[in-house]
Amino acid sequence: MPLQLSVDRTSPVPLYFQLARQLEAAIEQGLLAPGSLLGNEIQLAGRLGLSRPTVRQAIQTLVDKGLLVRRRGVGTQVVHSRIKRPLELSSLYDDLEAAGQRPATRVLRNTPEPATAEVAAALGVPEGSEVRLIERLRYAHDEPMAYLCNHLPADLIDYGTERLEATGLYRMLRAGGITLHSARQAIGARAATAEEAGRLTEPVGAPLLTMERVTFDDTGRAVEFGSHVYRASRYAFEFQLLVRP
Repeated sequence: MPLQLSVDRTSPVPLYFQLARQLEAAIEQGLLAPGSLLGNEIQLAGRLGLSRPTVRQAIQTLVDKGLLVRRRGVGTQVVHSRIKRPLELSSLYDDLEAAGQRPATRVLRNTPEPATAEVAAALGVPEGSEVRLIERLRYAHDEPMAYLCNHLPADLIDYGTERLEATGLYRMLRAGGITLHSARQAIGARAATAEEAGRLTEPVGAPLLTMERVTFDDTGRAVEFGSHVYRASRYAFEFQLLVRP
């Protein structure tokens, strides 16, 4: 069925922006599926009574956001919507699954190693003591979204690689009897290294979002220290801010 698009010429909001917002909402809600063609600019302009430059500007806005791509000989095509993750104590796997994004995982490393000073301080264990290192790539719709590096107490649960590729780490912790209670985390941004760019299919120097998190169980014990990087072109963190009275 065709999208229900309309513009309000009495609104102070520019017409191109009204159209761009409606198309963006349709992509995020799955009404415009990844891979589908947006259609002819001239037809869309005629349908809405808009000029072709106005429609072209709306489309370019979404191209700049990474939601649409222009392909020679094909047309304007929908790509995957940007992942918006709320800032709460949840796993990326669960958030992607809840958003219908078909999460998948490839484990790069799953091995014991001595705790560095940074890891020891985060987990509250002696420096040099054995911890578990887990490195993973998280995918959505077969596209890499994030590189995840986690350190955990060595004997906390069974860290089977097959299970790590089949589900989320937090689900494994909960299934192992761990009650996740709270976390301390920091959000940042930086340029992608050559190694990160290769893993995430981004150009070297592309912007990445970073997150460091220490997660605690209901006894106050640190059960996870995560250092993650996300593709800024495909990913965003959402904040809900409250005004103090």
